[in-house]
Amino acid sequence: MKNVEPLVVSPRAALGVAALGAIAYPSLEILWRGYSHPSMAAAGAAACLLLYLHNALYAGQPRLLRAAACAWLILLVEFIVGVMVNLFLNLSVWDYSAMPLNLLGQICPAYAALWYLLALAFILVFDRVRAEVREAAATA
Repeated sequence: MKNVEPLVVSPRAALGVAALGAIAYPSLEILWRGYSHPSMAAAGAAACLLLYLHNALYAGQPRLLRAAACAWLILLVEFIVGVMVNLFLNLSVWDYSAMPLNLLGQICPAYAALWYLLALAFILVFDRVRAEVREAAATA
């Protein structure tokens, strides 16, 4: 595939990115809805790490395209976590059943645009982190 770069990820960077997601995701939810759930920290860590890895693999692709792919990754994580915590464990963390075009009440297109903008912001951060990791690897 064209414009796929070798994956260079330091464990320290991966841990930092996961921690960023574990803090950012529930924090955004608290700002948006006024509350969150501990499962959102796990979802945020997983989503952020996936975004970081995807961004590193496809760094040669346009940022807008990477952001679209990353928005889908966030929706996928949200769907998987939602099925686990809401449908299997019946924790009722969220319910998008009233939203148009929802999928099992766990995800809906209305939030995809927000995830796109969030992914675009994270890509800018991840590009900088990746450049620093690459620079550190070159000097080691």
